[in-house]
Amino acid sequence: MNKKKIGLLLLLATLVALYVTLDLGRYLSLDYLKSSQSAFETLYAERPWQVIGVYFVIYVAATALSFPGAVILTLAGGAIFGLGWGTLIVSFASSLGATLAFLAARFVLRDSIEARFGNRLSEFNKGIEKEGAFYLFTLRLVPLVPFFVINLLMGLTKM
Repeated sequence: MNKKKIGLLLLLATLVALYVTLDLGRYLSLDYLKSSQSAFETLYAERPWQVIGVYFVIYVAATALSFPGAVILTLAGGAIFGLGWGTLIVSFASSLGATLAFLAARFVLRDSIEARFGNRLSEFNKGIEKEGAFYLFTLRLVPLVPFFVINLLMGLTKM
């Protein structure tokens, strides 16, 4: 493993450890959202661009690191920014976060997974090469498969 992969792996592990150690998941609950909604709305009225920027960064990080709570963050975006702006901000943040999760899986894990399971995955990779966009689109529509799993799995393919 080269230095860049080790550095990225250490960064990801540090961010996950901070999330767990600081119990940041407590902020990703409906109760917290309800109790803080008026404070967030006031802050948004006073400093809209800073609130949008911080929200965007938090959403991208949560999605990229596959933390639970994306649904709560999405609801928070709608509650704070309204339907139109909330949809726009969440769409861009979730797309960027999903892309980062995909790239992290590809950069850090793909070589070791292929080395270990290459023979078993060859047929799957052929299907992905042939109709990868269709597989990805179909998996996105199946509510049983969480998006973070799709991001990570597709990062391990040759798509």
